Amino acid sequence: MASRFSTEMTADELLKDDRVPFPFFRPLSQKRANTWIISLFVILHLGAFTVTMIVNDCWENSRGDCALKPLRRFSFQPISENPLLGPSASTLEEIGALQKTLLTNNQQLWRIFTSPWLHAGLFHLIINLSSVIFVGLHLEQEFGSFRIGVIYILSAITGSLVASLFVQDRPSVCSSGALVGLLGTLLSGLIRNWKSYTNKFAGLVATMTILMTNLVLGLIPYINNFANIGGFMSGFLLGFVLLFMPQQEKLARNKGGLFEFDAKDIVKCRKSLDKPVQRVAALVIFAFLLAGIMMAVLHGIDINKYCSWCHYFDCIPSKWWSCTDKSFHCEKLVNSEHLTLSCPNTGRFRVFPFANISEARFQDICNLICS
Repeated sequence: MASRFSTEMTADELLKDDRVPFPFFRPLSQKRANTWIISLFVILHLGAFTVTMIVNDCWENSRGDCALKPLRRFSFQPISENPLLGPSASTLEEIGALQKTLLTNNQQLWRIFTSPWLHAGLFHLIINLSSVIFVGLHLEQEFGSFRIGVIYILSAITGSLVASLFVQDRPSVCSSGALVGLLGTLLSGLIRNWKSYTNKFAGLVATMTILMTNLVLGLIPYINNFANIGGFMSGFLLGFVLLFMPQQEKLARNKGGLFEFDAKDIVKCRKSLDKPVQRVAALVIFAFLLAGIMMAVLHGIDINKYCSWCHYFDCIPSKWWSCTDKSFHCEKLVNSEHLTLSCPNTGRFRVFPFANISEARFQDICNLICS
């Protein structure tokens, strides 16, 4: 009787029985345990931030004018200088962040590949890596390390390339582009396998919440929000190219008798409906998009010249920080124990209990006083 019942069920009914929870709502312990690629990316990001703070060395370069002073060499620039609790602008510039003058005038295109590994501060690091772990581990266990690794890297590079078209003359990092690429992948996977998931509306809300959190965070200086746009486009398109639903095949292998035969027929039906035209179309669009962006970057195109308001999507001015990308000139008065910097444009000045600082640090403080 049970066998007859299984053979008379429609494909839709079997698919409904085989539905699985949206990736966010399945315990990790119930899925494959291999998550090495996301773990590797997290370790690389932590290593890059550690190197950044070693190079920054606020305790020495800022003569102790730091936040969290007990950390000594690993202490952070004051909140007034970096609201994300991180390094100075000159350190980000030195370590490989995007900056217009260095990228276009000096042709330092290697920054396109370094900026996706950098974080603007501790708050940025915690929010970004927490989201990468939450989203990335589920995706990797669902779809495999290779595909998620490819999507992560290509989203990071695409995001950095898009950011280069809008870059201004202040340092900015692009590490959130890869995360937003994973969110785009998650969204395309949800669209492709809509009927196969439960909890899809809750999953959609969770995805959009993480996305909006990172877009809002990108309105603070030193985080490039255009990298998020590029990463999202890349991840969304690559999701259509690379992702498919493996649970149906797994269920078919675990069933027995006539039910196994019917389940396999359903898998074949799903594959026939999963038209290769969709994959090819998404791949062609991504290839043309990536090629077009690369050509624009190599030709030094600056979209800010054609879009006077676009910079507001990257940074919104506030009383807590400045979004200006201008380099200011300050007058310097030095004696044996004190350094006085004054800004002719604003009339503001600051007196520091030290005399010797580097030229890069001098420019950091001057920009802070004048902006």
